[in-house]
Formats: sequence, C-alpha cells, structure tokens
Amino acid sequence: MEYIFSKKSPVMHVYDTVSEAIDDLKKRGYTKDFNLEYDCLTCSAGTGPLRPEEFSIVELYRFEGNTDPADEAVVYAIESRHGDKGVLVNGFGPSADPASEEMIEKLKVMGH
Repeated sequence: MEYIFSKKSPVMHVYDTVSEAIDDLKKRGYTKDFNLEYDCLTCSAGTGPLRPEEFSIVELYRFEGNTDPADEAVVYAIESRHGDKGVLVNGFGPSADPASEEMIEKLKVMGH
C-alpha cells in the first residue's frame, strides 16, 4: 500500500489491504459507497450524481498487486460539497474504469 495524502487528518493511516482501508474509513464517517460513472460519482443511498466540481478527495490510498495487475486499486475518501462522506474504490492501470477527461483529472493520483 502506498499512502498518497490526506487533506484533513493530521494522523497518517496505513493499511495493508483495501478492505482494511474501507472498514476504517467507514468507522471515521465515510459511510456512503460511491460508484464511478463516466462523468460523475453515484451512490445508491439517495445521493444524486456528483460532478467533479461537487466533491473533494479528502484521503487517497493506492494498493499495488504484487503478482496480479488486476489487484491494483485506489481507495478514495470523498466528501461532497453538501457534506455527504463516502468511499470510492477504483482500479488503476489496466483495470481502471472508463471516465471523462474531467473526471480522470479529478481522480488522478497526485505525482504518479
């Protein structure tokens, strides 16, 4: 796992697995499950679609598969401008979901 950044937390969180990161983020209030669509994030819990300008990435963790590139994932702690907090998990490299240029730029792993 590679810890990328945190905008709000002075404590650096280190996780060995994607599920460990998700579980801890949920305990810390990131309870919604966001899904990546082509040009927005969606959530089955009633949150309307979020365009790139409507949310911030608060924390980001990148996990690399040691043997299988399909195991590569990024875990994002997301907060909408309306205060909704949740998690987005997306692949990177060959397993990344298709997205608009604007969404790709928003989700870009800083410095990588």
